[in-house]
Amino acid sequence: MQSKIMGEDERRRMIVRLVKKSASNKLLQPPPGPPGWPLIGNIFDVGMMPHQNTHKLKAKYGPVLWLKLGMSKTLVVQSAKAAEELFKKHDLVFSDRKILDSLTACDFDKGSMTIGRYGEYWRMARKLCSSELFVQKKISASAPTRQTCIDIMLQWIKDDSAASIVNGGGSGEIQFDKYLSLMTFNLLSNYVISRDMIMDSKFEKGNEFYEAMNNLMEWNGIPNLVDSFPFLKWIDPQGIRRNAEKYLGQLMNIIEGFVKERIQEKLSGKEKKTNDFLDALLEYNGKGGTDELSERNVIIIVLEMFLAGSETTSSTIQWGMAELLCNPDLLRKLKDEMDQVIGNSRKVEEGDLNNLPYLQAVVKETMRLHPSLPFLLPRNAMEDTKFMGYLIPKNTMVLVNVWAIHRDPDSWDDPLSFKPERFINLKIDSKGQNFELIPFGSGRRSCIGMFLGDRMVSLSLARLVQNFDWKLPDNVSPECMDMREKMGIALRKLVPLTAIPTERKF
Repeated sequence: MQSKIMGEDERRRMIVRLVKKSASNKLLQPPPGPPGWPLIGNIFDVGMMPHQNTHKLKAKYGPVLWLKLGMSKTLVVQSAKAAEELFKKHDLVFSDRKILDSLTACDFDKGSMTIGRYGEYWRMARKLCSSELFVQKKISASAPTRQTCIDIMLQWIKDDSAASIVNGGGSGEIQFDKYLSLMTFNLLSNYVISRDMIMDSKFEKGNEFYEAMNNLMEWNGIPNLVDSFPFLKWIDPQGIRRNAEKYLGQLMNIIEGFVKERIQEKLSGKEKKTNDFLDALLEYNGKGGTDELSERNVIIIVLEMFLAGSETTSSTIQWGMAELLCNPDLLRKLKDEMDQVIGNSRKVEEGDLNNLPYLQAVVKETMRLHPSLPFLLPRNAMEDTKFMGYLIPKNTMVLVNVWAIHRDPDSWDDPLSFKPERFINLKIDSKGQNFELIPFGSGRRSCIGMFLGDRMVSLSLARLVQNFDWKLPDNVSPECMDMREKMGIALRKLVPLTAIPTERKF
C-alpha cells in the first residue's frame, strides 16, 4: 500500500515537472533570424555558399541563428561559446542525425555509423570502430602503409612532371588534387581491406570503384530540394536520389565481393593472411537484436570509411599546400625546420612529427581556415530544448558553422590571415575540447578518425615539402592565387592547385 502511494506521488511530481517545463517553453522563442519568403523561407539567404552567407548574418542576428529552409527548421551555431554550450550541456539531445534524402538510397543510412540515427546500433558500431580501426595501437602499426602510399604518390608526381617536360614541352607543373585523391584512396583501401585497389592490376574493378565514389560525392554535394521539401521525394526533381542509388549500388556490390571472398577464405580454413578492419567486422560476435552486425551492415561500414576519409583528407592537404605556396616565407620556414630536425639523409617519419612544432602549427592553421566539413554533419533535436535562452523545437536541424567559428575575431587575432605562428605558444588542439578550433567536431558524434586524419595530413605535407622545391606556374603569383571555395561533400578549392616540383636530392 505504501509503495502504491509512493508510486502515485512520483507520477504526480513527474506530471507537475512536465507541465512546468511545457509552460516554461511556451514563454521562450526561437533564436533570431532573417524573415523568410512564403514557402521557401530563407533558402535565398543561404544561397550556394551557406557557410559564408550564414556567417555574414551573424553581425545582425548574433551567434545563434534561426532559419527556415523550406519546411526544415534550422539552428545554426556560430561562436565558440555557443558551441561549448551545445557540446557540453546539450550533446545528448542533439546527438541524432538529420539524414539527407540521397543517403537513404539503398538503405545506406540504416547501416551507417557516421550518418545513422542515434541509438543502440550506432553505439555498437561506434564502439567497434573505435576499438578495431581507430585505436592508437593500430594506427601506429599501420605507419609503414602510410609511408608506402605517400612514396608512390611522390613517384607519380616526379614521373608526370618529368614527362610533361620531355614529351609535351611543358613546364613540369602538376595538378595536386588528382595525386592527393589517389593517395588517400590507396591508403584507405590498404588500411580497411588490405588491398591496393588502384595499383593492383589483377583487380579490374579498382578504377570502377574510384570513379563511382567520385560520382557519388559529386551528386551528394548538390543542394537537394527534397531535403527542404520532403513532399517532392517521390518526384526526385533533380535526380539526386536516382544517381545516389546507382553509384551506391555499384560501390556496395564491389565491397560485397570482398566480404564474400573473405568469408569464404575463413570457411575454407585457409591460413589467415590479413588482420584488417574487414576481419574485425566479420569476427565481431554480436549478441543478436540491435547488437547484431549483418553482412549488409558490414558492407555499409566498410564503404563509409572510404566516403568519410578520402575527400576530407585530400582536400585539407591541398589547402595546406596552397596556403604555403601563397606564403613563400612560411614554406621556407617549414622547410628549414625539417632540414634542421631531420637532416637530408632520410625521409620524415611519423615518429618525427612530435618534434616538428612548426609543421603541427601549419596543420592546425590549415584546419582552422579550411575545415573540410564547414558545418560538420547535420544534427537533429530529439526533443524540445532550451538552448542559449531560446526554444529549439523537436526535429530541428542543427548546424555548427565551424568555418565561422574559426574566423571569429572574438576568438582569433587577425582571423582571416594564415598565421601558423599563432599556435606555437598557444595550447589549443583540434581534438574537440577547445571550442575555438573544432574541425573534427566534439562530443558523441565527433569524427572517429581524427587521429588518423591528423597524422595523414601532417605526414603528407611534410613529405611534399621535404622531397620537392615548389614554385607556382609563371602566370600565377602568390598574391593572385585563386583561393575561392567550392561546396561538395568536403570544402574544395574551386580552382585546383597547380605547381612545379623540383626534386630535392638526399
